[in-house]
Amino acid sequence: MDAATSPAVSLRRLVEMKTRREPIVMVTAYDYATARVAERAAVDMVLVGDSGAQVVLGHSSTVQITVEELLVLSAAVRRGTRHAFLVSDLPFGSTELSDEQAIATAVRFVKEAGVDAVKLEGGSPPRLARIRAIVDAGIPVVGHVGLTPQTAVALGGLRAQGRTAESAARLVREALAVQDAGASVLVIEAVPAAVVGAVLPALRIPVIGIGAGAADGQVLVMHDLLGITEGTTAKFVKTYASIGGDMAAGVAVYASEVRSGAFPGVDNHYAATAEAIAAARAELANHRADV
Repeated sequence: MDAATSPAVSLRRLVEMKTRREPIVMVTAYDYATARVAERAAVDMVLVGDSGAQVVLGHSSTVQITVEELLVLSAAVRRGTRHAFLVSDLPFGSTELSDEQAIATAVRFVKEAGVDAVKLEGGSPPRLARIRAIVDAGIPVVGHVGLTPQTAVALGGLRAQGRTAESAARLVREALAVQDAGASVLVIEAVPAAVVGAVLPALRIPVIGIGAGAADGQVLVMHDLLGITEGTTAKFVKTYASIGGDMAAGVAVYASEVRSGAFPGVDNHYAATAEAIAAARAELANHRADV
């Protein structure tokens, strides 16, 4: 698919893909450069995740990113994205107080960053109320159940969900409730594939998995799949490139050449006419005379 000439992906298109069992490809992006990578790869959906708190801003968890920071990242991604359906997370603390706060935050992401939809984590009654309120305001919502990083402490940490009878039943209840609240798409994270498979036939909306088996589509963090993330990644991550190592190696060679004097070389210099050189020397001579 040529993203430059094909029409932009819409919610209708995503539903059609689900109906036709055509896998939906989703990836995160956090700036213009990563947005252009996603666009050139012709992915269907781009998520400006609150994971940017960690992979871009260097925080220890997703909860530390602010609305203003995520708005800047989302606007940059919008400038680099024309084909993919663009979704932004709503940061922790920006929707919890009231439906009115949630609507106001969502409106900012649509008006100031130009996103197509916003994403909310969780399926508790207060979260369902926020989804309904935002949808009623005319803004599409992507739900997120299973492992919800913004509230991971309450779940016992960054651990897979749906592995016990109680947790699996809760996952099904929340997935169906999020759909009934009006979400247009649902992300399910870190849940056994068999549990997701049990609820998937009851979900009319596209389901995007991340560590959740064969759903209607898949999402991964750009920095994880390209091998930019340092340290251990989640079990569900598959690395498709070693960009981080290549970047570090390239910078190391550059640093070595600067220190040895090999860079910049003659090929990296701009040429100057004899007249320009003479004028520069004359100007320096005049300056010295004035001093």
